[in-house]
Amino acid sequence: MAVLRKFARPLLAAPFIARGLRTVRRPDDALPVAQPVVQALGDRIPALAGDPKQLLRATGAVQAAAGLLLATGRAPRLAALTLAATLVPTSLTAHAFWTAEDPEERARQRAGFLTDLSALGGLLIAAADTHGKPSLAYRSRHAFDHRHPVKNARLHAKAVTAGTTQHAKALTHW
Repeated sequence: MAVLRKFARPLLAAPFIARGLRTVRRPDDALPVAQPVVQALGDRIPALAGDPKQLLRATGAVQAAAGLLLATGRAPRLAALTLAATLVPTSLTAHAFWTAEDPEERARQRAGFLTDLSALGGLLIAAADTHGKPSLAYRSRHAFDHRHPVKNARLHAKAVTAGTTQHAKALTHW
């Protein structure tokens, strides 16, 4: 599985790196498509109501940086969540197929939307990937057991005397 991660993460991150760098260099290309989202964000969050080009550049920089982090395996779960968070508004504005009148344009926009939707699914899987290690929630639930070896020994002895060998095996594993 480790080899798969080494190939899959860069493949998943590549479009975000390319799109992010393109947006940082040429925000004017994305401005007409992103204008509704930029305006809506500016209305809801006054701190983001400034220059739309700067907001697009910042989004592009975040996408490029998170893509690089995901591709290199540095903080991949956080990077995948960040990319997923930036993908949703981008996809909703850039591929709004429900507003297209022309059937060919609608089909093209729908294909782009579904492509973004599949990328979102891949990012969510990458965000949940723990490299085969127990999750943080699991480790926090079981941290108490590691701190009390005397209590664990008593539980183990009880399990052995009660004849529940499965429970005893589980306790000796930890």
